[in-house]
Amino acid sequence: MTKKYRVSLTPEQRIMLENVLSTGQHNTQKRKRAQALLLADEQTIDTAIAEQVGMHRRGVENLRMRFVEEGFELTLEGKPRGHRPRSIQGEDEARLIALVSSAMPDGHDRWALRLIRDAWANLEGTHAKKVSHETIRRALKKAGISLAKGGPSPGEEMPPP
Repeated sequence: MTKKYRVSLTPEQRIMLENVLSTGQHNTQKRKRAQALLLADEQTIDTAIAEQVGMHRRGVENLRMRFVEEGFELTLEGKPRGHRPRSIQGEDEARLIALVSSAMPDGHDRWALRLIRDAWANLEGTHAKKVSHETIRRALKKAGISLAKGGPSPGEEMPPP
């Protein structure tokens, strides 16, 4: 059976991969990808590559596919892994602090995360209309605000854990 995705490296690419392996300046994942690409170029079978490099066989298959479809550079460096921007930031963070600093809702002696979440949904002018109680918790923690009874008020430092 012939492989659908065949790795064929240029001499320049081989030199670059060998440099990655010979210097200690690269992370483990990049070194594994470099070693796997060199072995794939030598037509080594995927299970042997996986065993030798310390990857899963399916990971080697995906690496070969990425090499053919997306190119050498992206395959060697790996896909960029970024995080979503925070839902509550800037003006929304100020609105959240103002909400928590306002009077307690009827029938409650303190704010709770889910209570804030429900009140947030009714606020006007917010960029993030629907947020989870966990998002609110993180935003309050970042602002240094505790909802615990007797906790610090806005602007005070949180006590050490």
